[in-house]
Amino acid sequence: MQICLDNRVALVTGAAQGIGRAIAAALVEAGATVHLADIDAAGVAATAADIGATAHAVDLGSTQAAQALVADIVGASGRLDLLVHAAGGVRGQVGRPIEAISEADWRVIFAANVDSAFWLAQAVAPAMKRAGYGRIVTISSGAGLRPSLTGIQAYSSAKHALVGLTKQLAWEFGPHGITVNSVAPGFVRSNPATERQWESYGEDGQKRLLESIHTRRLGTPQDIATATLFFLSEQAGWITGQVLSVDGGRS
Repeated sequence: MQICLDNRVALVTGAAQGIGRAIAAALVEAGATVHLADIDAAGVAATAADIGATAHAVDLGSTQAAQALVADIVGASGRLDLLVHAAGGVRGQVGRPIEAISEADWRVIFAANVDSAFWLAQAVAPAMKRAGYGRIVTISSGAGLRPSLTGIQAYSSAKHALVGLTKQLAWEFGPHGITVNSVAPGFVRSNPATERQWESYGEDGQKRLLESIHTRRLGTPQDIATATLFFLSEQAGWITGQVLSVDGGRS
């Protein structure tokens, strides 16, 4: 099956590196016009230059920022057909006892992973509804389906919330020709944060993790990009509200 996204306009958040970058590169290769958004201004500019996309340096923690970003894209490209929300992550946090978690620690992870997804969906809704067409894919996590291996309470809770938001949006947007699905990656070494997590497991922990995966290997950003492109394709037009675990069989 070949996926062709010619004449489609896409936005990928969290695209400066890792999974977001891999998804953006796959979209460009499939023929889409691609806009990249990331809080890392230098990183997103470099990625855009490398793959042939348009960079937007933005913190999507507010509805105003999301609305402005989408308005810029629609103004420049005439429409917005595809949205992939890959921004989020652990914001530098590591697993700690619940007593050690501050309100700021809790809220910053929810803002990055859930709030931004809601603001973006709200921002793209008018353009997609007018067109009677849209594809939205959220990048959740295996930690959104079960406890997090990292032990970060806010991260697991936020990803569970993102899965719930994905299903709710699928119900609301479905009558307008818009599908909403989620890809839930297993462990992928894709950025400095995941490298720190991998190192924190130690040799024995790394061995146990690999042995818990049916395929006996970690995932790659390209594995996640391939699954995401399917949800964005014409072939997935009657699939919505679904969460696809891409984790080598660990789930």
